[in-house]
This record gives sequence, C-alpha cells and structure tokens, in this order.
Amino acid sequence: MRRRDSLYDTLFPGESSEVCKEKSHHSRRTMPRTTEPENRASPFQSSTNPGGAWLAAIPRITRRLGRYLLIFVVAITAGFQAGRMRHAPAPKCDLPLSSLPEARASELRDTLIGYKHRGEGCSISSLDLHVPSGSVCKDKSSMLKAMSSGGRVGRDAPFAPRGCDMQWFSTLEVCQILGRYSQVILVGDSMLRHVIGALNVLIREDLGYGGVTDWNFDENEKRKCFCNNQFDVRDCSVQGIYSTADVVEHDPLSLICPKMIPEWNTDLRIELIVRYPVPEDERRRLEKAIDPNPSQFKAFILGHGLWNNLEVDQALNWLDLVLDTIDKETGARTRLRGRSPRRNLPILLMTPNAAGVKKPDEWIVSQGNKALVRFENEMAVQAAKRRIDHLGTWNMSIQATLYDGVHMDMRGNLLKAMMVLNWLNLLEA
Repeated sequence: MRRRDSLYDTLFPGESSEVCKEKSHHSRRTMPRTTEPENRASPFQSSTNPGGAWLAAIPRITRRLGRYLLIFVVAITAGFQAGRMRHAPAPKCDLPLSSLPEARASELRDTLIGYKHRGEGCSISSLDLHVPSGSVCKDKSSMLKAMSSGGRVGRDAPFAPRGCDMQWFSTLEVCQILGRYSQVILVGDSMLRHVIGALNVLIREDLGYGGVTDWNFDENEKRKCFCNNQFDVRDCSVQGIYSTADVVEHDPLSLICPKMIPEWNTDLRIELIVRYPVPEDERRRLEKAIDPNPSQFKAFILGHGLWNNLEVDQALNWLDLVLDTIDKETGARTRLRGRSPRRNLPILLMTPNAAGVKKPDEWIVSQGNKALVRFENEMAVQAAKRRIDHLGTWNMSIQATLYDGVHMDMRGNLLKAMMVLNWLNLLEA
C-alpha cells in the first residue's frame, strides 16, 4: 500500500491517500460519521431527491475513474519502457563520427592487403589504424592541429584526427609524396628509428620484414623478427634500415617506388642523435649526410626528449644545435623572422608519445604522462618561436599498445609514418 500511496501522492499532490479513502464509495465503512454541514453527502445516503443526488455524484465519479485510469496507464507505460531498456542493445560509439564525402568513398579500402607477408600471423589492416571520416584538412597548420589533438574511441581503435581528417595514402601516393624531395632526413632517437622503419614498410610493401635489414638475417632471426617483432624486439629493431641507400645496395628489388616511378631517387635516412651534449662524431655525421646543393628540395623530421629526461632546457639546446647544423650545411635559414622572399626549410619536430602501463617505475615521475604532456605543450611553443612545425603524438598514443611502456608497435608507427606523409604532402615545393 505504501508504493500505491506514493504513486498517488506523486500524481495528485496535496491530496493524500487517506482522503482518497474517504472519497471512495468502496471504502465507505472507513469514512468517519459526521453530521457537519460541510461534509459532502455520499450518493448512497438516503435523500429526499434520489435522482438529484445521483446526478450530482456523476462528475465526482467521473473524475475518480479518470484518475485511476491515468495511474493504470502510467504504470503500464513505465513497465514497458523498463522492459525495452533491459533488452535494448548497448549504444554504439564506433567511428567514423561524421559522414564521408562521396569524393572520398574510394579511401574506404585496406591499402595493406597486397603487402608481402600479409596474412596469418601478420594480419594488419590500414582500416584498423584509421577510418576516413569527414573532409580532409585543407592546409598544413590545420592538419598538424587535427593530428596532434585527435584520439581514439576505445583501446587500439582506429585513430581519428580532430576537426578535419588526414589521409591514408596508397603505396603509389606514398612514393609520389616522397619523390618530391631529394632528401627526407630524420634526426633523433629510437622513436624516430621506428618511424623510418614504418616508412620502409610502406615503400617496400612488406609487413613481415619491411623495416629491418632482413637480407642479412639467418633463419633464427627471421623467426624472431617477423611482423610486429621487428619493432617490439629490441634485438630486431636495432637492425632497422637507416637509409634507402642500404636497400638499393643489398635488396634493390624490394623497393616498390622505383618500379612505380622510374625516376624515383629519394634519399630517406635517419641520423641517430639522442642526447645533449651531442658527441662531436654524431654532429659531423649529420653534416656529412646533408646534401649541400641548395636547389634540391629537402625535409627534416626531428625527435628528442626522453634521453634528456624531458628537460626542456636540454631539449632546446639539442634542437638549436641540430637547426644550426642544418642551416650551415644547406645555406638556408630554418628560422626566418618576418616576411622574406626565402621560404623556411621544412622541419617538423615530433615530441614523444604517451607512456604505457609497462613504463619502468623509476621513470614514472620524470617521464610519466604528466611530464610528457607538459613537455609536448612547451616544445610546441618553442617550435613556433623557431618557425618550425610541431606534431604532438601523445593523444594518438594514449589508448594504443606500447609494448614496453615507451615504444609503439608496428601499428602505431605506421600511423606516425602516415602523419609525417600528410605533413610532407601539404608542404609547398
């Protein structure tokens, strides 16, 4: 009775269920007997005018029946809705979050499906990494902002830039973009070594061994370093391809780009300079790697941070030394101020990705996610002051697999490589 009383009180505030008892002809025996004139007469009491009493009672009876009918309808409706909620499927939050323009319909394809070693044990799909959605960013600035601030809906879900979309290029498009440059030089640490490994996977169309020097592997190394392990196993990742010149020398037929574009001759390479102070031999090696011909179009991707414990001052010293070396060897000014007929040399600074659950405890404070976010934000400001571009990778990696708590696997590095290609694609030649 308490539950019915509560429902009645909710529907008819100010009128208690006890008063309802007094009004109901079914409960007339509980009604207090009173002769006070203000007490309403019951239709069942004797009257000198029986017909008039019945007529006077009809409106009250109608109102009561209407109230009971309303209570019944509300109770049935509530029960029906509760049943629907129990059996309804969970709402979906899958990407894409916006419709795909008709012009981009052809991008809904797995560009990795024809790669060597694709299949059992290495079934990575490009659509698992990024699903096209909405419109592509129109310029370099909006692209870098969208990629830096994008994210995932769920762990290891496809990455989605924020505001506008990036592209996932086919092998031919990758070769065309890289082919615009005489040199694409990466300078940095193991994170950039993995990025160039992923770029080599793309230009060799080989998911099994595309990022490593498999031409000198024995059978044990081939078993050990297959597919994701070429990034995840340290003994394999250190045998990464540091220059396309090495591929041309040892396994030229594995390069796809010259087959698609006969004149393709891009020097894609990495120079490992991981900490500041920079050893003199590493600085000289970078000087030697840069082609001094000013007529050749070049691009540089820089990455630094963890080896100097995310200390901004040390990272800036490292950055300025690398920029000064590029200035000296190319004869171009990388940090122009104000208007000038000379264009900035294209340089992209990539800050480190997020930390994972396997990050060693000794580095949780100095290199944990709070420190990484602060470092990324500060380096973005410093990059802008130096008139170079910046790409943050914390957002794209916070919900991704980091096999050792520091480095991303092949899937994450293929995504990073495609981000670099989107930046290169929007540079002005």
